[in-house]
Amino acid sequence: MEYTSLLMFVVVCCVLLFGYPVALSLAGTALLFAGVGSLFNVFDLALLGAFPSRIFGTINNQTLLAVPLFVFMGSMLERSKIAENLLNAMSLLFGRFNGGLAISVTLVGMLLAASTGIVGATVVTMGLLSLPTMLKRGYSPKFSSGLICATGTLGQIIPPSIALVLLGDVLSSAYQKAQLTMGIFNPKTVTVGDLFAGAVIPGMILVGFYLLYCIAMALFKPQSVPKLSQEDIVEISGDQSKFRLMLTALLPPLLLMFIVLGSILFGFATPTEAAGVGAMGAILLAIWQKQLTTKNLTAVMQNTTKITSMVFLILIGASLFSLVFRGFGGEELIQGIFEQMPGGVIGATLVVMLIIFFLGFILDFIEITFVVVPIVAPILLTMGLDPIWLGIMIAINLQTSFLTPPFGFALFYLRGVADEAVRTADIYRGVIPFIIMQLILLITLAVWPELITWLPSFIYG
Repeated sequence: MEYTSLLMFVVVCCVLLFGYPVALSLAGTALLFAGVGSLFNVFDLALLGAFPSRIFGTINNQTLLAVPLFVFMGSMLERSKIAENLLNAMSLLFGRFNGGLAISVTLVGMLLAASTGIVGATVVTMGLLSLPTMLKRGYSPKFSSGLICATGTLGQIIPPSIALVLLGDVLSSAYQKAQLTMGIFNPKTVTVGDLFAGAVIPGMILVGFYLLYCIAMALFKPQSVPKLSQEDIVEISGDQSKFRLMLTALLPPLLLMFIVLGSILFGFATPTEAAGVGAMGAILLAIWQKQLTTKNLTAVMQNTTKITSMVFLILIGASLFSLVFRGFGGEELIQGIFEQMPGGVIGATLVVMLIIFFLGFILDFIEITFVVVPIVAPILLTMGLDPIWLGIMIAINLQTSFLTPPFGFALFYLRGVADEAVRTADIYRGVIPFIIMQLILLITLAVWPELITWLPSFIYG
């Protein structure tokens, strides 16, 4: 009966490959297996009675309120031309040097990732804004497309990330469950703020890798990353002075990011409260930029409703799927496999990371967070892993998966908005150096986990 749970997982992956909606695929497959299992007396339908309680627990979860608020903040900043103004300001600052525009795109991608927190939105926005500009200025299509895909996925790891909000909530439950399994009846907790703090140093290291690569390209292949001409600088600045453009474009979003992230890291606000401040701040920036029109506000609210509804519907479907999975004994089966695996906790962690990496080709981070992580995380945490380290490693692993040809989500997003002059082969070849950098980061974090755990320990004790 236990192997039925693995068959259920294989079936749901096949259903998703046919293009059916994720939430309905998860729930439908679970109900189908539950019904068939009941007919053969291998599944107790009484277990489904716990499903309403699970939904009620989701409704009462204050942490998940941060999701619509962060989505609203990112959508509002996107519609307010913040990214466009940032790119212009950064281009004026660094454009006089070879590779300067690439450095600008990297920094803007980092700031946009911190404001939107959604990989698809960042890649599409940067693809529409940056790629035509880079190609027009003579940049290599391969390098340009690779850089935009890589910086677009920074939204996976740089806080305040929607992925980290969802991971934090799931890992919190998994960590408490693992401690109860180990006989610890006064369990410690892990919060979204812990994950945000743990992601800061790895995120900055990754951005540093990208910047060093841009500088290396400027030194060794300057023809692929030319500096801006005087005509380009005049075109970008228009009738504004450079100082005024940089001040008005850089200061407001930086201040907003500092308030939102700083209030979480220093304990002044919960992620939900900080997300509310961020949403209000985004509205004020839109007013200041004279972009708060009825059309923009309607589009932002519709986008927020659409994404939030998708997230929570997937959460409901995944909750039903995991309930049936456990009913078939899947959790005990996975635990038994991990315990018998050679290499102990290291071998088990490596296998989980590989599975999540390959699942990232067909599942988005939301499905993996809600379906896979609740199954494997309690077992790995019982084996002694640090929950903050595990969460950040999963996030970076998924970020690498989203970049990897031929199925990486970021590649599909960019292909959808890129000019026809940019070949798919250019995009695939362009991301390879960035994949290597992320793999180096994963290995570094595995060898020195303190790079993740030190800052949360320093801030929260």
